[in-house]
Amino acid sequence: MQEDIYVTRPTLPELDEYIEYLKQIWDTHSLTNMGEICQKFHQKLSDYMNVEYCLPLTNGHMALELVIQAFGLSGEVITTPYTFASTTHAIVRNNLAPVFCDIRESDCTIDADKIEELITDNTCAIVPVHVYGMPCDVEKIESIAKKHNLRVIYDAAHAFGESINGKNIAAFGDASMFSFHATKCFNSIEGGCAVLHDDELLLRLYQLHNFGIMDEENVDFVGANAKMNEFQAAMGLCNLEHFEENRLKRKRLFDLYREMLSGIDGIRLLDYDEDRIKYNYSYFPIFIDDRKFTMGRNAVYEYLLTENVHARKYFYPITSKFNCYKDIKYKGDTPIAEKMSEQVLALPMYADLDIETARAICELIIKLK
Repeated sequence: MQEDIYVTRPTLPELDEYIEYLKQIWDTHSLTNMGEICQKFHQKLSDYMNVEYCLPLTNGHMALELVIQAFGLSGEVITTPYTFASTTHAIVRNNLAPVFCDIRESDCTIDADKIEELITDNTCAIVPVHVYGMPCDVEKIESIAKKHNLRVIYDAAHAFGESINGKNIAAFGDASMFSFHATKCFNSIEGGCAVLHDDELLLRLYQLHNFGIMDEENVDFVGANAKMNEFQAAMGLCNLEHFEENRLKRKRLFDLYREMLSGIDGIRLLDYDEDRIKYNYSYFPIFIDDRKFTMGRNAVYEYLLTENVHARKYFYPITSKFNCYKDIKYKGDTPIAEKMSEQVLALPMYADLDIETARAICELIIKLK
């Protein structure tokens, strides 16, 4: 490649679209604290996801951390180590103990068949992750949670705009967190939102994201500052207008990758179900088995770098292997998660990626077989 191709690149609207919102900000001098643009974004998001209780926040991590805090949990949380650092950190920073459940090889989501054996008297919640936009087994997780009276809080950072059998993915569980970071398929520069299904919990979350302030003289909770500002909300409004057209652009790339890289010995793709699930096509990971392919994942990664293609080992290592947790013994045996993390390579995927560039990336990989 003549220029560097990265695994993601932020989607931006036409500059004139964003400038129209900037003019409003300059006119009002309202920059933050739930201004008019943020309120409009809030309503547009709620309408798009068809949910009643939604709150935009400054980023996805704070959304997850504060949602967990809003539930007032204590004890153990069953989750997956095959995720971004934020998921595990949000649990630990709430003084909860993560219990790691292994994942399914078919889609890298938490293996719902292995959840129940990890439940103890100390278990208070399940925090599953819709990895790469691959939805978890939401029906089975809901059944387990009801049986054991557990909360279900989805890390849906990768799953904005998706649906299962026509039902928006935000509708599942007790709550969901979405990330609108610049690298996501939908972005508000930084940003995120939380979706809950209870007005009292939404009020608690609202208070927590604004320092726990109740009114001008009363602060009843130890909260944080997680308010989305007007600039983020403006970018979100612009990008929301183009989300569906960008989804189609991503699907073209997805279809090409799947067509060209399927059936190669030693390269495995995830199992997609487009009849049941409406995907956002946010990522395209491949899994390289060095026992069958000509070289291992790390060698392929380095080879692509020589061609200016910046793929990513996403997710590697699994969070339970992080240095910050090395002296703490957390429960959970996760051999499949470890194996997948050692094989994964996420290929470049963003709406503005040229189809011929994607084809050339595939040809580089095919040449190695």
